[in-house]
Amino acid sequence: MPTTQMFSRTSLPRDLTAGMVVFLVALPLCLGVALASNAPLFSGLLAGIVGGIVVGIISQSHTSVSGPAAGLTAIVAAQLVSLGSFETFLLAVMVGGLIQIGLGLARAGSLSAFFPSSVIKGLLAAIGVILILKQIPHVLGHDTDPEGEMSFSQPDHENTLTEFYAMLGDLHPGAALIGLLSIAVLMFWNKIPSLKKSSIPAPLVVVLLGVGLSRLFQHSVWGWEIEASHLVQVPVAKSFSEFRSFLISPDFSQWTNPAVYTSGLTIAIVASLETLLNLEAVDKIDPKQRSSPSSRELIAQGIGNVLVGLIGGIPVTSVIVRSSVNINAGGQTKLATIVHGLLLLVSVMFLPVWLNMIPLSCLAAILLVTGLKLASPALVRQMWSEGRYQFLPFVLTVVSIVLTDLLIGIGIGLAISLMFILRSNVRRPLRTIVERHLGGDVLHVELANQVSFLNRAALDQVLNSIPRGGHVLLDALNTVYIDPDILSLIHDFKEKTAPIRGVKVSLRGFRDKYKLRDEIQYVDYSTCDLQGLLTSAQVLQILQEGNERFRTGKRLTRDLGRQLQATALGQHPLAVLLSCIDSRTPGELIFDLGLGDIFSIRIAGNIISQKVLGSMEYGCAVAGAKLIAVVGHTQCGAVTAAVNLAGSQDNVEQATGCQNLEPIIREIQSAIDLPSCQHLEQWSAKERANLVDAVARRNVMHTVESILRESRTINRLVQEGQIVVVGAMYDVVTGQIDFFTEESDAAQSAAAS
Repeated sequence: MPTTQMFSRTSLPRDLTAGMVVFLVALPLCLGVALASNAPLFSGLLAGIVGGIVVGIISQSHTSVSGPAAGLTAIVAAQLVSLGSFETFLLAVMVGGLIQIGLGLARAGSLSAFFPSSVIKGLLAAIGVILILKQIPHVLGHDTDPEGEMSFSQPDHENTLTEFYAMLGDLHPGAALIGLLSIAVLMFWNKIPSLKKSSIPAPLVVVLLGVGLSRLFQHSVWGWEIEASHLVQVPVAKSFSEFRSFLISPDFSQWTNPAVYTSGLTIAIVASLETLLNLEAVDKIDPKQRSSPSSRELIAQGIGNVLVGLIGGIPVTSVIVRSSVNINAGGQTKLATIVHGLLLLVSVMFLPVWLNMIPLSCLAAILLVTGLKLASPALVRQMWSEGRYQFLPFVLTVVSIVLTDLLIGIGIGLAISLMFILRSNVRRPLRTIVERHLGGDVLHVELANQVSFLNRAALDQVLNSIPRGGHVLLDALNTVYIDPDILSLIHDFKEKTAPIRGVKVSLRGFRDKYKLRDEIQYVDYSTCDLQGLLTSAQVLQILQEGNERFRTGKRLTRDLGRQLQATALGQHPLAVLLSCIDSRTPGELIFDLGLGDIFSIRIAGNIISQKVLGSMEYGCAVAGAKLIAVVGHTQCGAVTAAVNLAGSQDNVEQATGCQNLEPIIREIQSAIDLPSCQHLEQWSAKERANLVDAVARRNVMHTVESILRESRTINRLVQEGQIVVVGAMYDVVTGQIDFFTEESDAAQSAAAS
């Protein structure tokens, strides 16, 4: 991050405040994680200092805070026993750091993109629940379990739930009063406008309140004295040389020990996984929704672990607890995490005695309130609204983390999400739809973007479900990868199974390397044979079904290039369509038709003239069309103009600015009940719109009647049963077409008589 962004004047005050709050929370956590890991207490402080300063400077995450992680306590404890000494363990930490640097340089951070969001959100909610459950005993003065221990099974031989029972006999009234007052201050601070706007952070007030009450209780006659076991316990050095003794160097003589490298690899993998998960989670709760470069973060963590191994610290990772506190305290840039590291360094060097006056209960209150914000009911409602495939992995991840520990719970959550993904792939890996083409039904199978071996069973089931004599289109137009097992299945079906069953297989979109060339075997355009076989009623049904597909977004898959070639030598349209020139009513689109399927005549107001009738007669008597459809539409401009000019003697050219529009207007007005159009200026906009649509409908039927009356050729073809003339209205809002079959039948009967 550029320096100008890190030290922005606008963000500096909030970063300094957030850094101080994170420092107060991180102090007992660093000590508690070290204690729970069976490592020297000071090693946890060193990890916090390096995680704050060094990792903070190198990282490009805006809000992530690094330090010793509760999720690594079991790993650290196990490796200490395995390696036999803390010095040898430090060498393994350095090895792990070098491996992390290598992973970062290899761009392994991109793996974070594959973590399911349900698991990430489950991690956030679980941390919130754990903070609430773990901090309640500390708030009430029951401090037998070290602060920072997040596992279900605890070092005091209790677990998260049984600790509540043990707490009942070990409540400390002084510490409990401090803890409860701290929660009250934190909860109500932001609800009072004057306090919310102040530059004093509520957590700092809580700490000062805790220290003050703690000192006051030292002279209490009620037994409320706050003992050392209920206070922060930073190791105190009496001299600089004693302070230096806290720094432990690794045992480089063990560099030939294979166990060191096994341990280092374990630390690197676990620490990297936890870092990537926490980084994803932190970015999700960042108010500015910024994205952190994950591979750069691995490099920063690796450098941090090399350094902590060199000076005597336990491993560092990105830590969700401290990061959440940072965000809730208003941290804007990575300066906040650096400030927290600097405060840790200065305080443990020069102010350890003062730090040891802070009651654990007031710090526990800060963590508990943070937990309440993470495990919010709003998050649960959001996951519920996203459906069971998101909600169930979310809930199971939360339960798994709470009842085990962070890493085991995350592993279970990932496994559960993978099961749901596999189940989804097995059940719905393909999009299938039955398309009713002119030449018959075709099962359109649209392959996914990535088609793996997991999809084999589903594809095999779909192919086996095709009846004898059926037709299937395998569509790989949007597919970038196909597993060899899937290709083998497709080749076998096309070359062996399909011919035996009489199934036709059409292909499109397959890459050349798959050796499956595009081949469309179904008829998706009107041919001479189809035109001869279809009746007028069947053509009308084709138009109705086509409009339904258009309206519902289920348009047929067409090969327009193939249609272009096939219709180059001749045309065999099924219908003649007379419609308005309105740009919203293209016939081929609103009826979901292809090239060569219809004759399309377009004129303003869908009226007739001698030239229009001649075109219709050619389409039916010569070219063989089986149906004439007159299609009007709502909100028609030509009809609106005709209604507005109804009953007036105004010159059409002067009123509209169009020289040759008058014949069209006068023709439409023949379908208008002129008395009903009086005093239109007094009508509401809705009333006028309804009148225009009613006139447009009457105009369609007027046109149908005029066609039958003025064209002997068309009338004869109707009487002979070769064609049908039908009217329809298209709704420009819904896309639906309403056919006037009864009115059209009546008009044809009247024309015959």
